[in-house]
Amino acid sequence: MFEITGSVKKIFAEQTFGSGFNKREFVITVPDGRFPQDIKFETVKDKVGLVADLKEGDEVKVSFDIRGREWKDNYYVNLNAWKIEAVNAGGTAPLSEDDGPPLTEPEPGAGNMDLDEESPF
Repeated sequence: MFEITGSVKKIFAEQTFGSGFNKREFVITVPDGRFPQDIKFETVKDKVGLVADLKEGDEVKVSFDIRGREWKDNYYVNLNAWKIEAVNAGGTAPLSEDDGPPLTEPEPGAGNMDLDEESPF
């Protein structure tokens, strides 16, 4: 489990694939000296609802897991968010209830590709 804090930069629309698998992605900006880092996360299946309460500019703490996979001799990494908390002056407050990280692995084709597509992007 990993955690990182930053401000929401972009929120993408939910994607649903032919297999019924769904995901939603968002980007947070993390201060890093002179060069802030924009980091993209994804929420999958029942965690997609976590993004519904986000607004661009919100300060958040994201709890996430790192997922990696190989496809056609290429390797991909996804940051799978499973908890998002609003950060305020008094600490953090959950944006929605946390029931921990997903207990199952994402379906094949999760992340940047759909099994029905030729390319992972």
